Amino acid sequence: MSRIRASDTKPELLLRKALWALGYRYRLNVASLPGKPDIVLSKYRLAIFVDGEFWHGYKWKSKKTKIKGNSEYWIAKIERNMSRDRKNNRRLKSEGYVVLRFWALQVQTQLDTCLRRICDAIEDARIC
Repeated sequence: MSRIRASDTKPELLLRKALWALGYRYRLNVASLPGKPDIVLSKYRLAIFVDGEFWHGYKWKSKKTKIKGNSEYWIAKIERNMSRDRKNNRRLKSEGYVVLRFWALQVQTQLDTCLRRICDAIEDARIC
C-alpha cells in the first residue's frame, strides 16, 4: 500500500507531458479546489482527473463481486470514493469548472482521444 502514489503516476505524467508539448500550461493538485484535481487549466476553468481503475470503481458492478479479501472494507471504501467523486464533480461544476475524468488505462492506451476531449473543452471555453 505504501507504494501506491496519489500524484505523479505514470498516466498523469504521460498526459501532462502531452499537454505541455501542445503548449498548454497548468497547475497540479490544486488543494483549494474540491477533490484536488490532478491537472487544472485555470485560464479555461478546466479540472482534469486521472483515476485509477481499482480505487475509483472502473466497471464496478462486475468487479465488486470479484473482491475476495476483506471485501466489506474494500467495497465500502471504493463506493465512498465513487460518491466523493460525484460530489466533487458537482461542486466544481457549481464553481464554473468543466470536469474531465479519465481512467488511467484510457490515458495509457488512448492518449489521442483524451487529448482531443481536452482540446474540445478548451475550444468550448474560448468561445464563451
